[in-house]
Amino acid sequence: MKLHIKKGDTVKVLAGNDRNKEGKVLSVQVKNQRAIVEGINFVSKHTKPNAKNPQGGIVKKEAAVHVSNLMVVHNGVASRIGRKTDDHGKLVRYSKKSGEVIK
Repeated sequence: MKLHIKKGDTVKVLAGNDRNKEGKVLSVQVKNQRAIVEGINFVSKHTKPNAKNPQGGIVKKEAAVHVSNLMVVHNGVASRIGRKTDDHGKLVRYSKKSGEVIK
């Protein structure tokens, strides 16, 4: 299954508590159709003391957001994404608003 977002894209959140915020995609879970976005959807996770965190306690971290609530930002403007074949026969993503190919 292909999704309209990739790791490294800048996205805008369309729904939820973080609506209209933008962030960079840190990882994409294709099977679950979810993505983790930098600075979006923080949750409090209670952790036991361990080698990495000897004190333990409450840690704030980003939780996954469903991809239907994300829109790719290209050249500072949120846009829908389409797919087309380029001159070399390779499938590329493009912005439906500007028509430009997204790298």
